[in-house]
Amino acid sequence: MEEKSEVAAFFAGRSVFVTGGTGLMGKVLVWKLLTGCPDIEKIYVLIRSKRGKSPYLRYQDVIKAPIFNDIRAKNKNLLNKIEVISGDVGIDGLGIAPDMKIKLISTVSVVFHGAATLNLEATLSEAINLNTKGTLRTLEFCSEMKNLVSFVHFSTAFCHVDLESLDEEVHKSPYDVHNMIRLNSWLDEKSIQTVTSHLIKPHPNTYTFSKRLAEDIVSEFYPQMPVCIARPSIVTPALKEPLPGWVDNLNGPVGIMVAGGKGVLRSILCNPDYTAEAISVDLAINAVISIAWNMGTSKDKKKCIPVYNLTQHNLNPISWRTVLDKGRNIALKYPFEVILWYPNGSMTTNRYIHMYNRIFHHWIPAYFIDILLFIFGQKRFMVRVQQKIADGLRVLQYFTMRNWDFKNDKLLALRETMNSTDRELFDMHFEKLDIEKYFTDCILGARTYCLKEDPNSLPKSRKIIKVLYVLDVIVKYLKYALLAWICYKLYSVVNAAY
Repeated sequence: MEEKSEVAAFFAGRSVFVTGGTGLMGKVLVWKLLTGCPDIEKIYVLIRSKRGKSPYLRYQDVIKAPIFNDIRAKNKNLLNKIEVISGDVGIDGLGIAPDMKIKLISTVSVVFHGAATLNLEATLSEAINLNTKGTLRTLEFCSEMKNLVSFVHFSTAFCHVDLESLDEEVHKSPYDVHNMIRLNSWLDEKSIQTVTSHLIKPHPNTYTFSKRLAEDIVSEFYPQMPVCIARPSIVTPALKEPLPGWVDNLNGPVGIMVAGGKGVLRSILCNPDYTAEAISVDLAINAVISIAWNMGTSKDKKKCIPVYNLTQHNLNPISWRTVLDKGRNIALKYPFEVILWYPNGSMTTNRYIHMYNRIFHHWIPAYFIDILLFIFGQKRFMVRVQQKIADGLRVLQYFTMRNWDFKNDKLLALRETMNSTDRELFDMHFEKLDIEKYFTDCILGARTYCLKEDPNSLPKSRKIIKVLYVLDVIVKYLKYALLAWICYKLYSVVNAAY
């Protein structure tokens, strides 16, 4: 007889509060709660107004996404379990109306706090307000919840960059987190920007710095509140659920993969032998839901706050070399519609070679194309695209030029406590990843869900790739011929001089 899901039984009849519900992880979290725990009572999703669009209209756009197609077709009533809450973690009290606050604190028993600015280039003031103080505001708000049994804070596996090996525990920041929150009360914005690089060192950006400070805040509420921390590594497209390869943005590795596949990215500063620390969004969400269940049902209260690193670690290590080689081969098999040059990028650990490649393979072609577009009266875009790629690479290279060591013993121990049904329903078997199929799904997912390219255009795109390959070979040989000619002329000049 098949065992019943203990995780689904835990969420049955419960109301859940979600922040960050419009992000990649937030969307999959809501989808999984609806489909994996169909007897859940209510999912309250905190959303702020953005670009003149109300929270309600913003979430209507979210549930129109392809991942909710199956729910709309088979059990549309599940969507009625979602209730949009107008609010913002950047505002005191989360900006939630008094009557709604009363409703939330009396009914909610599980909280998933995923709201944050993921902008790695955000100012220190913005990052601390949303990621650090925003976490404090959320904790203070949820501390009034009468039935709270589990509060899961979404952190990042890269928040302790000063450590050679990251265990599943909180390592306190050298700064007092409350002083950092008050930073803008004794420094103006210009002064804060001036000292930012010194303050956050050795962190590469304000995101990882502010997320580390947020962990200090969360740990202060334990054990008075049932709080815990989940640290995903780089989150990548879905492995299986809601749809293989599903992704809704071109951030991080997906953007690099698309730029490489379109031929506009030719060089990456990266150690090819280092491990690409990534986790698919569905495995990460399965983990955080399981963590919430464990936190809410465990009788053994730990002395220290529970922390889980959501990483593959040594279960199924994938090198950056594999990522590049597999990605390139699959991008050639399933090419994008608009390709500017034959996809043939490379990675190097030498900054001078990378600089040379960027100048001659990124910037010079970009300016050349924009000049042609200007001459023919078309809108210029290539220099702007290359600037975005340069900004992305500058941020990403910190993570690709270092080998990370994340322990995930607690996560694996949690997996072993789950019954057979839950281990399948909330799958966390990183070691079973089929790399070839997954990378294919990622390429097709980016093509379909982000670029909105028609699958029927693949035959035409494959013909274009063949033409670009011939042009690429011709240009390479012309370049070699030009260099040989220059060397010959220099040799002739030197000989003539003697």
